[in-house]
Amino acid sequence: MHERVLFGGAYYHEYQPQDRLEQDLDQMAAAHFSVIRVGESVWSTWEPENGRFELDWLQPVLDGAHERDIAVLLGTPTYAVPPWLARLYPEITGERRTGQRIGWGARQEVDFTHPGFRFHAERVIRRIAERYAGHPAVIGFQVDNEPGNELLHNRGVFQRFVDSLRHRYGDVQTLNDEWGLVYWSHRLSDWADLWTPDGNVQPQYDVAWRQFQADQTTEFIGWQADIVREYARPDQFVTTCIAYERPALADDELVRRLDVTTGNAYYATQEGLSHPQAGPAQQGWTTSGTWALYLSADRMYSSQQRPFLVTETNAQSIGYPWNNRPAYDGQWRQAAWALVSRGASMIEYWHWHTLHFGAETYWGGVLPHSGRPGRTYREIARLGAELEAAGSVVAGLTPDSDVTMLYSMPSKWLMQKYPALAHEDGSPDERSYNGFFDPFYRGAFDAGLQVRIVHASQFTGSVENQPVLVVPALYLANNELLDQLVAYAEAGGHLVVGPRTGYADREARARTDIQPARLATAAGVWYDEYSNLSVNLSVRGSETGGLELGDDAAATRWVDGLQLDGADVLAGYDHPHFAQWPAITTRAHGSGRITYVGTVPNPALAAALFRWIRPVSLTDLPSSVTVTSATAADGRRVRFVHNWSWDDHSLDLPAPVHDVLSDEPVNGKLELGPWDVRVLVESDQ
Repeated sequence: MHERVLFGGAYYHEYQPQDRLEQDLDQMAAAHFSVIRVGESVWSTWEPENGRFELDWLQPVLDGAHERDIAVLLGTPTYAVPPWLARLYPEITGERRTGQRIGWGARQEVDFTHPGFRFHAERVIRRIAERYAGHPAVIGFQVDNEPGNELLHNRGVFQRFVDSLRHRYGDVQTLNDEWGLVYWSHRLSDWADLWTPDGNVQPQYDVAWRQFQADQTTEFIGWQADIVREYARPDQFVTTCIAYERPALADDELVRRLDVTTGNAYYATQEGLSHPQAGPAQQGWTTSGTWALYLSADRMYSSQQRPFLVTETNAQSIGYPWNNRPAYDGQWRQAAWALVSRGASMIEYWHWHTLHFGAETYWGGVLPHSGRPGRTYREIARLGAELEAAGSVVAGLTPDSDVTMLYSMPSKWLMQKYPALAHEDGSPDERSYNGFFDPFYRGAFDAGLQVRIVHASQFTGSVENQPVLVVPALYLANNELLDQLVAYAEAGGHLVVGPRTGYADREARARTDIQPARLATAAGVWYDEYSNLSVNLSVRGSETGGLELGDDAAATRWVDGLQLDGADVLAGYDHPHFAQWPAITTRAHGSGRITYVGTVPNPALAAALFRWIRPVSLTDLPSSVTVTSATAADGRRVRFVHNWSWDDHSLDLPAPVHDVLSDEPVNGKLELGPWDVRVLVESDQ
């Protein structure tokens, strides 16, 4: 998979209103496509009626792709259930609340744990895999698609949840003690007493319920992968397409059952890719802001700590009929090379042709509704030529990192139901975990640093290659993990702790320790009260701390009432009440250091903090230019220079380099046009 970055798109010839297979494939080849994804959305085409299979319709697509040296990623269609199956077996319908079935007409409406569904799903998987695993065009399989879309409340799911608790805790008295069910008279006398999750407000229950739901998704995808592997050749990989915001998903656990991480990267274009970004932007299943695009890529790399595949990303407008913002010239290249720079080994667009019907009629493809190649096609074809020319130099990169950030799925789940942060109108923010995590990531990015995201389950405590470790909102953590953080600093690392870290144990029980739990002594600071903020607070650097702050540095959304116990003050609040507490403190510990940030920093404060933590050598770059770097599979150093603006820029180069895209040497000056990107390797001269 390291010969070149795979490049292509999702292709559904079965959706076309007329036969244009040969024309489509010829245009793909002319655009330097090397891969297409097929088959995952059309179970009713594979099996129009119960037990009647039609498998030959895909043969011409695979044959035509192979004739043009275009590889194929073949999908199993289990996320889109055919109407006949829903009609014959209504009991397989998923429930979002106990006894309340999901209405049909979209997708993923099914209880995928139900034995009736499993029977039919296994049958169609086996028929497809048996029919096409031997085709020379097929390089891999995508099982299902964007799993974890529903928190299923079906009776069988709930009973397995109860069984899982029984196996974990052994008896109801242990569960009573661990969950604190004496509260509000929730003590169980028997396992049959456990209530369904619909009205639950007990945090301990919710943490277990969300983990169980993620486990069900992992089991389902792993079950499919194992079936496909019975037919797959040794050179074929098995994966699934991950939508990272799905509620019933733990990506670090899911990918252990797969060969490679594959995910979606949807992002706002036009001014949504300008850098630096002015003010906050709403994030969700799409991102807004250049920093957030890189965050998406680093999340995908984090799943396995290995290069990943991008199964879906913007071709034209995405989303809804009222949100039409196709990219500016150059932005397709910029975004794709940004993803490659952070480890993407495949870029596939959603999708080849814009649909003429269905819910995604206005999710624009490489071709518009007319089917005639236009600006989008030309821009993407240009990118395809660049990726083909770059070859193995940019395939399977290991991205550099200056900062490591610890990511906690359980903390994220808990804060979705029990948010610590509020929106401006005072309503709960279900993205509270992101509300703590993202500002630190953005601050590092704005400071010119590169970030490696590591799941809490992956953290080893090693200081090697992790000089700075940032831990915001690690609300749920066991003692061993917190002690590892202290040991990391003692061994020479710079530990940066953010709000809500260590407050609860893995059962979501608030700790009785002085906060931050098990970290306070080493950090030299503690607190026993905290406050949400309705307005931002100006933050000023201390006279002796060395943290240089501008007038725009501010604290947002949250304040820990920090009390000094050996730490030095880096910054404080400019406010008549909150000024009694420091905003940021730091203290040497062992061979390293612990810095505590008692607030959610705004972009100016976060960037200044990271410039103090880890200064970068490239300080004279224009504000719209970013430089990221990685190591190629052959050991060469690769650098990606982006200009995220309308302005031209000329950069002085410290040494000769070779421009991968133009295949020419560059000495002295590097010229960047608007929305431009250059890929540079060490010169052989």
